[in-house]
Amino acid sequence: MMKYSSGIVALISIGLIIYGFTLLETNELVAHKCIGFGTVGIFFIAMPLFLIRVSKGKKVKDYMLNEENIRKMQGKHLEKTKDQ
Repeated sequence: MMKYSSGIVALISIGLIIYGFTLLETNELVAHKCIGFGTVGIFFIAMPLFLIRVSKGKKVKDYMLNEENIRKMQGKHLEKTKDQ
């Protein structure tokens, strides 16, 4: 269920945004509410659900930018000086 929940919320949110733009000429207040709820649905519900699903089981340390990972990206070996 978690696999499809972010997609379903995203589709509903996009539908609300499209419905809001089609309703803009006749009922402006409801149109702005639909557009707003659709935007909130995408950015505050669908995106976090997607990120939680995709990042499950991954180490955050591997994606942090620290000196060791910078040296790995540059292809240099990590050498310790005598001060460390």
